Amino acid sequence: MRISQNFDSGAIEVLSLDNPQDIRLRLRADNAAEFRQWFHFRVQGAEGQGLRMVFENAAEAAYPDGWPGYRCTASYDRRTWFRVYATSYEDGQLVVEHTPERNSVYYAYFEPYSYERHLDMLGWVEVSPFASVDSLGATVEGREIDRIVVGRDSPARLPIWIIGRQHPGETMAEWFIEGLLERLLDAADPVARHIRERAVLHIVPNVNPDGAIHGNLRTNAAGRNLNREWLAPDLDASPEVLHVRAAMEKVGCSLFLDIHGDEALPYVFFSTAEEVPGFTPEMAAKQERVIAALKAASPDFQTEHGYKPGRFGEELLTLASKWVAHRFGCVSLTLEMPFKDNANLPDGNVGWNGARSKRLGAAMLNAILAHVEAP
Repeated sequence: MRISQNFDSGAIEVLSLDNPQDIRLRLRADNAAEFRQWFHFRVQGAEGQGLRMVFENAAEAAYPDGWPGYRCTASYDRRTWFRVYATSYEDGQLVVEHTPERNSVYYAYFEPYSYERHLDMLGWVEVSPFASVDSLGATVEGREIDRIVVGRDSPARLPIWIIGRQHPGETMAEWFIEGLLERLLDAADPVARHIRERAVLHIVPNVNPDGAIHGNLRTNAAGRNLNREWLAPDLDASPEVLHVRAAMEKVGCSLFLDIHGDEALPYVFFSTAEEVPGFTPEMAAKQERVIAALKAASPDFQTEHGYKPGRFGEELLTLASKWVAHRFGCVSLTLEMPFKDNANLPDGNVGWNGARSKRLGAAMLNAILAHVEAP
């Protein structure tokens, strides 16, 4: 039996493989920072064997509150992912028990979104008559910061920005954007058509491709948490934020959506902008219009559960959506999806997954429509 992780987004440390019933593992830290929670690895030669995999340092994860109620994801073909029911958190250790039905099986913290799929998405977007793809600049390791532009740029059209995967382990964000793009570029969809006529959308599906390929949870190749870099981004350490911010300054922003995943809370929710200095009643009304429209469009979204006021403290304006709200006085929201399941609409087989993230992305067009149609 072998365990490997030397592939796109692979991440694990193997301590012992001597006994299939006592496989000892460690969560691997980000390549240049001490954040750890993401894992993604392949087990070979274990068909029909009962495996008991113990992640010994789960209590040292960035968000140990994410483990209670969590179930590991697994796949034989890297296309269909399911949850491993026998996942538990015991005495500071994550324990996954599973009997593979095939010789080769992959395990991951959440359904991965590969860089190859990212490039494939850019390919089918590029051939759409409604979109174009360009680069905002280079990452720390020289990868492109890909931007998709939908709609013709015009002073009469509202500039809308949507970004994902500042935290690379939050792969649900790029699944969400894929679903949004599939609907947005559908010539037969009247909601998409109306949005394309009223707005120009700037979409950055993966702000942090370096971190994604490294198998990082939260940081880029230089060890920076990009969602704490917006107040003063650095060309050498956080060029990803610097380039996105510079592009926003050129075209402006009427609506900003930053797409994320939350380890602990089993709900879909927005982190809103009320605490941002200068937040006005007009901004509140526009924000509420977007929130209400998404709630009407998708029962997966709710407003009862979310972050408590004051959560970000002095870091507030270092966060993307908070900085954008302050800088542009616009509707600026962080969308959070669960790593676990949506407790309001649970699915015992897959939990929250890529497909559900895509459906939510498609539903977001209704909320965008409500924004662009506002007087």
